[in-house]
Amino acid sequence: MGGFKKFLFRGNLVDLAVAFVVGAAFASLVKDFANSFITPLIALIGGKPDYTRLSLTVDGTTFPYGVFVTSAIAFFITSAIVYFLVVLPTAKLIERMDRGKEATERECPECLAEIPIKARRCRFCTSEIVPLAQTP
Repeated sequence: MGGFKKFLFRGNLVDLAVAFVVGAAFASLVKDFANSFITPLIALIGGKPDYTRLSLTVDGTTFPYGVFVTSAIAFFITSAIVYFLVVLPTAKLIERMDRGKEATERECPECLAEIPIKARRCRFCTSEIVPLAQTP
């Protein structure tokens, strides 16, 4: 029982559970934002993007391709919202925060892996590395 308890409270599992819950809440937030603001803007320009009634019938079999088209439009709208309102600003913020940081790693000339600046041997390809000259 102790091993199971240790497994449940391991950092990875708790982090994953928290990420899942926050991700679900964030997905709901993005969906509601799209439904409240983006979809009405698109409806102003070109009409409501609901094509769920579109279908194709071949030999008595119905292919409701409109459902896919509506889902694809929703996917692209949601992706654009996430990219422009979350990913891009976050990347700019991280870039701005990392400007003054001193580099702690460098690239191995043999395998191109990231290794510590003071390393004399690559931990990945085990090739010997000439240490960088340290500035006083």
